[in-house]
Amino acid sequence: MNVTIAWLTLFVVLVAIEFATLGLTTIWFAAGALAATIAAAFDAPLFIQITLFVFISVVLLFFTRPIAVKYFNKDRVRTNAESLIGRQAIVISEIDNLQGIGQATVGGQEWSARSNVESVKIPLGAVVTIQEISGVKLIVEETKDKQ
Repeated sequence: MNVTIAWLTLFVVLVAIEFATLGLTTIWFAAGALAATIAAAFDAPLFIQITLFVFISVVLLFFTRPIAVKYFNKDRVRTNAESLIGRQAIVISEIDNLQGIGQATVGGQEWSARSNVESVKIPLGAVVTIQEISGVKLIVEETKDKQ
């Protein structure tokens, strides 16, 4: 019965960690611990309990986590600088990676900017699309006119 209490304690600790973090980090292992607790309650040998713990945890982790992460992050709102990715900006100072110069404005804010292609210069007044943010610099790509 002591092994059952140990598995149950592990289960409770893992669930508590999951509730504290809400990061889908330990729930898979909590399910494995629950399976091992049930096996221990029915006096299954220790190697069966451990096998169940590992097997259930790994199967749930690899097969359900991607689905759960996609479902739970579906409505996540991007904040701060991350929300700029994909938006358009106006070049207010020629962007030349070789010289290390360039600025763009987006949402009324001026940012240092670099081209996502090292050898490409982007002229003053060009419309660019923000591809990523590296430190305090926008990494941009010139937006091509669709004709």
